Amino acid sequence: MKRLILWFAALMILAGCSTTGHFKVPDGSQLYLYKRPEPVQISANGEVTTKPYFWTAAGMPPGGGIPYKLEKNGKVLKEGKLRAKFRVVSIFWPPFAIIYWPIGLNPDITYDLINDKQE
Repeated sequence: MKRLILWFAALMILAGCSTTGHFKVPDGSQLYLYKRPEPVQISANGEVTTKPYFWTAAGMPPGGGIPYKLEKNGKVLKEGKLRAKFRVVSIFWPPFAIIYWPIGLNPDITYDLINDKQE
C-alpha cells in the first residue's frame, strides 16, 4: 500500500509539471510556444513536452489559445494560437497550480502546423 501511494505521488509530480502535445511542423523549423525565448524540442514522432501555461493561454483560436511562432532560418513562417486544454491535475497540484499552471496542450489532437489543422 505504501508503494502504491509513493507511485501515485510520483505520477502526480510528473503530470503536474508538464504538458504534452503532438505536432507536425515543416522540416528544419523551430517552434516557439507562449512567447518563451527558447524553441521547444520536438521528438522524432512529433511529441512536445513543456511546462504548462497561465490562464492567458486559455480558450480557442482565433481569440484565445496558446500563442505560437514557427521560424525557419530566422524568418517567421507562421504565428497563431493553439487549442488549449484545462489541466484537471492543476486542481490537486500544490501549491496553487490552478492559479499559475492550469492550461496545457491537448494530448488528444495533432497540431498540424503544415496544413493549419488542429484535430
